[in-house]
Amino acid sequence: MNEPVLSYHLEHFEGPLDLLLQLIARNKLNIYDIDLTALLAQYLEQMNRMESQNLDIASEFLEMASRLVYMKTVSLLPRQEEVTALKEALTGELLEYQVCQQLARQLGERTAGFDTFVRAPATLPVDKTYQNIHAPESLFDAYLAAVGRGQRRLPPPATAFTKIVARKVVAVSTKIVFVMRKLWSGAPKKLSALFAGAKSRSELVATFLAVLELCKANRVELHGDAADADIKLLKARDRY
Repeated sequence: MNEPVLSYHLEHFEGPLDLLLQLIARNKLNIYDIDLTALLAQYLEQMNRMESQNLDIASEFLEMASRLVYMKTVSLLPRQEEVTALKEALTGELLEYQVCQQLARQLGERTAGFDTFVRAPATLPVDKTYQNIHAPESLFDAYLAAVGRGQRRLPPPATAFTKIVARKVVAVSTKIVFVMRKLWSGAPKKLSALFAGAKSRSELVATFLAVLELCKANRVELHGDAADADIKLLKARDRY
């Protein structure tokens, strides 16, 4: 008889989607029309609480925080189509995660294992003999047609794609995550340090736009001029 295994569960969240679902349920928010202001405030408050308890905050939580900040920023601009699409995407992910949680609970309540209802694979006879009969003329016509299609389907030369893939486009949302990670310790840093590792003009522009987005969302503050400017991440208690 196997000895019972003791299981301990610490109060934490399995991921950012789990945290968002609990915040939506706790604050009675409409999951089909999410109030970004209330949800973002509650999410950042929970992250600050985790930080005050010296808990390691996974990168996926930081990425979701930057995603909510970006959605909140877009909602303040005359780009309603984009914010609607972003909210619908987030709602879809939350509903899918909710269904997965429900299925996991149902599977956890079953006493039978996954190998209870199984059977050995059946061996089926396979006849690989080609049964059709074709005239020589039809075979020759089929060969000519195949040769012609093959010539038309030859891949284009690599030079045809050089102008398309030569330049890498960097997304602003990825740079928002990058900036927040750099400043998450709370200590101010030189603004120029955020651009030091950039390898392309697209990356420089994306970093600059990320700083602007975070300034609009009141997540960072700048002091100084030009290259000597300092940038600092604002905690929740400093933003209001």
